[in-house]
Amino acid sequence: MEGMEVMQISLRPARTQDFDYCESLYFAGMTRIIQQLNLDMAVQVASFRRQWDLAQVRMITFDGIDVGWLQSTTRGDTLFLGQLFVDGSFQRRGIGTEVMSRLISEATRARQSVTLGVVKVNPALRLYERLGFRVTHEDERKLYMRRDAGAEVPISNKDAAVC
Repeated sequence: MEGMEVMQISLRPARTQDFDYCESLYFAGMTRIIQQLNLDMAVQVASFRRQWDLAQVRMITFDGIDVGWLQSTTRGDTLFLGQLFVDGSFQRRGIGTEVMSRLISEATRARQSVTLGVVKVNPALRLYERLGFRVTHEDERKLYMRRDAGAEVPISNKDAAVC
């Protein structure tokens, strides 16, 4: 397509020195939600630090620049997406959609379903629904979603959503 930029998105293993960037991106994206849900920020910071696992984290790069990160792990026959954040200045460019499509492809090759939990007020919910995730259950704050192994991958990624 004329005038459409070719995205050079890649994933790389996280390094210990990526923690501060991941933490700052997490809280840049989640502070509004944490406040909206009236959660204790100190508890959220402690929880983030406890759950961030270097072995599960990959950095998202766009034209060689870190623009986000994701954390995923295998749980039985599923690939669980724990976190996915794209820097606000790089959102709405299809990066989140592309990363999710790659994750879905990885899981499909391994014959795994993909599962995740998303806060009900998170705008990324629309992205997950568009990519074929369905709600399996919910609690007070989150929807838990699943995309079965082998489910059709959406044809078009051009309608990028917020991540």
